[in-house]
Amino acid sequence: MTGSHPTRSRLAAALRPAAFGADPAGERMERIRRSPNFANGVFVNPVGARTAPSGSMLKFAATYFRKEERIRRSPAGTVPVHPTTVADLAVPPASGLRLTWMGHSSVLAEVDGRRVLFDPVWGQRCSPFATVGPKRMHPVPVPLRELGPVDAVVISHDHYDHLDMPTIRALVRGRAMFVVPLGVGAHLERWGVPADRMTELDWHESTEVAGLVLTATPARHFCGRGLRNAQHTLWASWVVAGPEHRVYHSGDTGYFPGFADIGATYGPFDATMIQIGAYSEHWPDIHMTPEEGVRAHVDLQGGDPAKGVMLPIHWGTFNLAPHPWEEPAEGTVAATRAAGANVAVPRPGQPFEPVRGLPLDPWWRAIAARPVTVLPGGSVPQPAGAADPSGPAGAADLSDPSGPAGAADLSGSSGPSGASGPSGPSGTPGATGATGATGGADPAMPIPQP
Repeated sequence: MTGSHPTRSRLAAALRPAAFGADPAGERMERIRRSPNFANGVFVNPVGARTAPSGSMLKFAATYFRKEERIRRSPAGTVPVHPTTVADLAVPPASGLRLTWMGHSSVLAEVDGRRVLFDPVWGQRCSPFATVGPKRMHPVPVPLRELGPVDAVVISHDHYDHLDMPTIRALVRGRAMFVVPLGVGAHLERWGVPADRMTELDWHESTEVAGLVLTATPARHFCGRGLRNAQHTLWASWVVAGPEHRVYHSGDTGYFPGFADIGATYGPFDATMIQIGAYSEHWPDIHMTPEEGVRAHVDLQGGDPAKGVMLPIHWGTFNLAPHPWEEPAEGTVAATRAAGANVAVPRPGQPFEPVRGLPLDPWWRAIAARPVTVLPGGSVPQPAGAADPSGPAGAADLSDPSGPAGAADLSGSSGPSGASGPSGPSGTPGATGATGATGGADPAMPIPQP
């Protein structure tokens, strides 16, 4: 006798943690099989990508667990979360475009009178479990209940640091539409999102929400939430176009030539939100370094670095890679100065309107575990291979190494109690370990799964 056993299947589903989500099935799976980006039973990248770690794992482990390296992966002091209030967010942006980085890849984008929430993660850990996995290094800047109405919730892919079950379950109580890559709707459906409030898109497909056009665009990454990653959910970057402004969110991605194609088709952009953290030489194809992120930003702007502003994302909130905590910010500032590009590096929760001035206070330097040395002229020594920090005029002047005055009191947490959060590049939960200097980061081995 062949085929599945219904009783066994029901038992397996009942024993599967809800945070693992659900596998696509039925018509959803049939649509996946028809996708031009699905081949030999899996979704495929626009160019080849190694999703398993490369290089010596002994070398990786020695670096990752060395005490000095472990300490540097966490801030040495309190992250100065901006005290954004309901009143701040209730006043519409005068320019029509405002971005609020909430930490990691979570961004509230206010575009031409509408509000889009990218990759919202309000949970406390990078994990499907409440007590295991990387923990937040700063509280959520704004509680969900104080965020105000959201028109669209956009998800880039289903890894835990981008798709958080408790956050989705909280957001479904509002009126937002959920716009996700193909296959990710199976997770949302299990968590209570109604089918009529959900749209799943393949690359280069679009939908309209409240007058905004949202388009899924290619990315170079992978997917998976459970112990077995079947690669049956798509990953994507996103373009959001309003009547007057357009923005781009990279999700997680390695660098690839397709950024120029996206820019030529959908750009240029008033702002790009680009992943520049959780990179490593051990997974070079699925996450970008700061230098690669700036290159992607320029590609998206048709090769003109003077256009738009880059907001670095995917750093500062969770400990997901071997690099020092502050390195993504420093590397991005150096690379944008070298390229002549505009960059904004706000504190978590600090709203800004790109045309009204960019937040350029180097707030991260005061709490880096190893003090950042500022050279004469405001430049910062870069690691080997980093871009020359000297650049054209008009780039950020970050010569003041002093920290921000009057930082908010960050004791306690704004997020949902005991909520589970995301993890490292694999999207799988990591093991607990020694806490960092702030007591907030559990070093979890971020080993991607093929």
